[in-house]
Amino acid sequence: MLVDINPKLPMRDKKVTREFYSKRLGFKEFGSTDFDGYLMMEKDQVQIHFFEFKELDPKENYGQVYIRTDNIDEFYKFLLERRTDIHPNGKLEIKPWGQKEFSILDPDSNLLTFGQTI
Repeated sequence: MLVDINPKLPMRDKKVTREFYSKRLGFKEFGSTDFDGYLMMEKDQVQIHFFEFKELDPKENYGQVYIRTDNIDEFYKFLLERRTDIHPNGKLEIKPWGQKEFSILDPDSNLLTFGQTI
């Protein structure tokens, strides 16, 4: 029955969010219509949607997404080459639950954790 999921995260500035996800993470904008206050970004089979929340305080934002990958080492290297900051508490490591993971924060402090089963 269920076939897909597209998380919706808050953003303060559509242009800043678009630029971060495209230049730092390699996403592309999804769709041909530019919706006011809404953005859809896609990379491979993953889509993340964003809704405008201009009053968002990044220090109080708890938006989070866990994204599975099939080549975490290559993606991690790709991000480092693009000078994407890795979360200081989210370095690439093998977790006790059998995942190799790392995390980053976007400009609005949405936490993106990338993981691969080992």
